[in-house]
Amino acid sequence: MKQQLVQIAEAMGTRGKGILAADESSGTIRKRFEGIGVSSTEDSRRDYRELLFRTREALRDCISGVILFDETLRQSAADGTPLVQLISDAGSIPGIKIDKGAKDLAGAPGETVTEGLDGLRERLAEYYELGARFTKWRAVVDIGRGGGRSIPSAYCIGANAHALARMAALSQEQGLVPIVEPEVLMDGDHDIDRCFEVTEATLKQVYMALFHQRVLLEGSVLKPNMVLSGKLCSEQAGVDEVAEKTVRCLKRAVPSSVPSIVFLSGGQSDIEATAHLNAMNAASDTPWNLSFSYGRALQAAPLNAWGGRTENGPAAQAAFAHRARMNGLATEGRWSMELEPAAV
Repeated sequence: MKQQLVQIAEAMGTRGKGILAADESSGTIRKRFEGIGVSSTEDSRRDYRELLFRTREALRDCISGVILFDETLRQSAADGTPLVQLISDAGSIPGIKIDKGAKDLAGAPGETVTEGLDGLRERLAEYYELGARFTKWRAVVDIGRGGGRSIPSAYCIGANAHALARMAALSQEQGLVPIVEPEVLMDGDHDIDRCFEVTEATLKQVYMALFHQRVLLEGSVLKPNMVLSGKLCSEQAGVDEVAEKTVRCLKRAVPSSVPSIVFLSGGQSDIEATAHLNAMNAASDTPWNLSFSYGRALQAAPLNAWGGRTENGPAAQAAFAHRARMNGLATEGRWSMELEPAAV
């Protein structure tokens, strides 16, 4: 079992590849579809995701794994082929989002804890039978506005770290590699140094909890935020500063036994997410593979190109393949802005 977990985790961190986050909840994908004037139905969601999963060159060359929503894991393509099989046939690994979302944390106004542990062991056994080989659980840590330091509280960080560790231990028990995702949000007015401080504190607490709950780190993957200025901050850190401080923060908090770190985009634009990842890999030597696990930063372009119209399928697939290729290059520090006009 341990060797299987290690092998899957290492495959998920294959150099030159990253992970497609196609695990939007029904509510989230509805909003994205509304933005392009498409009604969100079971068939339309399936058609769009099938389009991505049939972009074989992108999955084969640039995507090591795909995170799915519960509905998608159970769906079949229009021709009856299970979507999980499309992913596997293209050489990528299917995974599953297993949390039930962030809920208000009792006794901590303005803070949340992610729920979904009840009945998780049974759900994980079913997901394995359906073809998933890894899991993903997102915890959310906010930063207080206006310089306030009461948020995040140690209580919030600790509660989310405990839940992440419990899910990781249960996942590994069922033969599934856990993606541990503690996201420090970039929504506030904090500067990059405050983000560094909170991210370091969060990651240290998460890895202490993982140690206490006997999680095999070699059979896990970390999906953190980058260290960024808050969206509302008057001074936005540049690409090189983001890259340097993100790597420095990770070196302080993440054990070298973790095989790969796949960043979330967290509201960055397509180009920003790619540029920051590229700068880290171009300038730093790290004990882990630094890669991506992007949702919107991989899907915004193909979603707009598709627009819900079947005839736009090739254009949407070309847009997806381009973004996957750009981020694949960034994992090796070989991306440049000059390559972006090649987008179709």
